[in-house]
Amino acid sequence: MDPSDTMKYAEPLDYIPLWGIYTATVIVVLFSIEGGFRLGRRRVRIIEAEKESSVGSMVSASLGLLAFLLAFTFGLAASRYEARREVFLDEVNALGTTYLRAGLLPEPYRTEMRDLLREYVDVRIEGVRSEKIEEAIHRSEKLHDQLWSRAAEVGEKNQNSIIVGLFIQSLNEVIDLHTKRVVAGLRSRIPTVIWLVLYAITVLAMAEMGYQTGLAGKRRPLSIPAVALAFSAVIVLIADLDRPGQGLIRVSQEAMDQLRETLSTSR
Repeated sequence: MDPSDTMKYAEPLDYIPLWGIYTATVIVVLFSIEGGFRLGRRRVRIIEAEKESSVGSMVSASLGLLAFLLAFTFGLAASRYEARREVFLDEVNALGTTYLRAGLLPEPYRTEMRDLLREYVDVRIEGVRSEKIEEAIHRSEKLHDQLWSRAAEVGEKNQNSIIVGLFIQSLNEVIDLHTKRVVAGLRSRIPTVIWLVLYAITVLAMAEMGYQTGLAGKRRPLSIPAVALAFSAVIVLIADLDRPGQGLIRVSQEAMDQLRETLSTSR
């Protein structure tokens, strides 16, 4: 992605690659458990009255809170991913409808509008593929001005035309969906404060779990690495869902590709 695009729309966590988030989370979890374990072993030698069962309910409550926050954050990221997908499909449908209605306009507006709409579709596709998001947004807004200028001209000359009115209505929807797609795709993100709280509770819950193990006087469980790896995988999945246009989970552009093929064959 173009550096200026990243700087403009990035959240603090975006500066770290997904593999870096995974590695850092594994380290945080392991260190938290180890720190709690060592503290528990030290405490049990000093205060014999404090036993494993006395902190078991606190550990369960902390892990339950962590699970709730994980589920909440995952749901938030998944719902925003779904919103990006829906607004993308709405835009494809609106563009197809606008193109069809442009075919009912009188010449030379029919050809001009259809040429501009084909260029608009190309810009939307190339913006995602090249990851030059800011450039694509700027070019899209320029095309909005051209399309609307020509629409206003044909509307002025055909004030009583129902067909022209329907075309202008669908064109207005395309412009509105552009704004919705920018907001849903670039500006509607998981707030930084939620990430901070999530990691803070993770440290506390994992430290408490290690502390309880230390109080029990047991060796470090072999399942600890599995817990760290599994938890980190969930965190990376959430981060991936929250990064539009990056990572492994992306909104498929197949519908827009199919629209471009359709428009190229119907001139």
